[in-house]
Amino acid sequence: MRQKSIGVFDSGFGGLDIMKGIVRELPEYDFIYLGDTARAPYGTRSGKIIYEFSREAVDFLFQKDCELLIFACNTASSDALHRIQVEHLPKNHGNKRVLGVLIPAAEVACELSRSKRVGVIATASTVQSKSFIREINKIIPDIKIYQQACPLLVPLVEAGEQNSEMTQIALRKYLTPLLAKEIDTLILGCTHYGILEAKIRKIVGRNVKIISESRIIGAKLKDYLARHPEIETRLAQNGKRTFYSTDLTDNFQKLGSRFFGEKIEVNKAELR
Repeated sequence: MRQKSIGVFDSGFGGLDIMKGIVRELPEYDFIYLGDTARAPYGTRSGKIIYEFSREAVDFLFQKDCELLIFACNTASSDALHRIQVEHLPKNHGNKRVLGVLIPAAEVACELSRSKRVGVIATASTVQSKSFIREINKIIPDIKIYQQACPLLVPLVEAGEQNSEMTQIALRKYLTPLLAKEIDTLILGCTHYGILEAKIRKIVGRNVKIISESRIIGAKLKDYLARHPEIETRLAQNGKRTFYSTDLTDNFQKLGSRFFGEKIEVNKAELR
């Protein structure tokens, strides 16, 4: 019986850009979004803390009758997803599934790169985990991956400063070393970076392919559901969207609506 929703989790509101892309591809399904804005950003936290926060988010969304979860957060995908899958789900949530955004991005990078020189911009935690290097090299071992931590970008976007001169300066600082490596493909390895894509494009030029997760995850999820009818047949198809945040602020309402592409109404979430 179709009663369950698809959950989307991010440390803040950047994951709404991912959800927008998923909804565009799969508009008939019900979705529940959770942003842990009270404790964002995750990118500078320890792996232990990222796991604990992610586990609490998983429990919250499954209690809200989700059948399948997407970790829109790259930091959670790199630092917590595998442990969630092998330890927490079997003990607490039976056959439920949690998927990440990191592997789909790695797959597309391998498909697009001709020079085998791929750049990644991400949070410090994601860069330190070397998750993108690991997943890309699993597919094509001799691809060169050049990573750049971008600690200023998430706070700037969260503060609504994506159009500021400071953001422009930060982008040039972070992208210049990657361009010096002659990359032909760039992964935007954080959900917040999607809103900066046009500015990034102006800096890297037309010859660098940009992988924005908001444009690829929807198609990947659609394919996944086609291959897993035992999950798909339990998903409600009422086109309902519900939004939760751990910290209700005017900024989340305003910028969240901008990320999602339409006005959203946000409910308060308590994680524990």
